[in-house]
Amino acid sequence: MSKKIVLLIVFVLTVGIFGGFYNSAMSENDVIKTTSLNIVANPNKFLNKKVKFQATFDKFSTLGLDYKKALRPSSKYIGILIQRDDVVDHNIPLSEMKLFLKKELAEKHIDLDTGDKIELSAVVFSTALNDPWLDVEELTVIKKAKKEEAK
Repeated sequence: MSKKIVLLIVFVLTVGIFGGFYNSAMSENDVIKTTSLNIVANPNKFLNKKVKFQATFDKFSTLGLDYKKALRPSSKYIGILIQRDDVVDHNIPLSEMKLFLKKELAEKHIDLDTGDKIELSAVVFSTALNDPWLDVEELTVIKKAKKEEAK
């Protein structure tokens, strides 16, 4: 074999290997921008995918913690509830969506109030009970709720 052919084969193999790493890294960083209601309506579509959506914070919760089929232990995680986007005249939590934050992340947002607008980046790690179960990786406060004045 000529030296040029050997170098060409080595080059093609190298590009293929590094191209594969590049493509897998790109797919791991892909984020699907969507809505909470879309995720609840199609949980299997989002399984093992990273999603980003905006929501209205409702409250911290223990809902779903320690459930063996989608285990997130209460010793390391806290749950949050967000409000339904399709109800505007009163507050109804979207309890079908199980959102979990590591306690370290939750402690950074201990001052969250009901009604605060937030943006979440999370991974759907389970569809147990046909509900989406998400690990929140990032939480950003977009707008604080107006505090009602005491009369």
